[in-house]
Amino acid sequence: MSIEVGNVIQGKVTGITNFGAFVDLGNGETGLVHISEVADTYVKDISNFLEDGERVQVKVISIDGDGKIGLSIRQLSDDKKKEKFKETTPKKSLDDLIDDFMQESSQRQQDLRSNLENKSGGRS
Repeated sequence: MSIEVGNVIQGKVTGITNFGAFVDLGNGETGLVHISEVADTYVKDISNFLEDGERVQVKVISIDGDGKIGLSIRQLSDDKKKEKFKETTPKKSLDDLIDDFMQESSQRQQDLRSNLENKSGGRS
């Protein structure tokens, strides 16, 4: 399989440094997951996130002129978040969404008024 930007590949961590982790992608190819591409949160010590020999899924984010391969683990979770957002994005028109909101709001106001009347014993 040829390695191209955008590919998602299963690899094995072969080395950890203070700036990232080297990942064996197979076929004699190795890429680097820079420390900033490991997780969505601040990563002070990469060893808290990855272990030597661990199998990881990575996304190819760059291939420079020297053949160096830039990888990301963080962007995989970004892609999943985008996919989840697409799945949960309503398929209604804006007018329908506003109508739903107004009905829900009206019902909540009515429930609040009813609760207030019940607490005060019907006195105003």
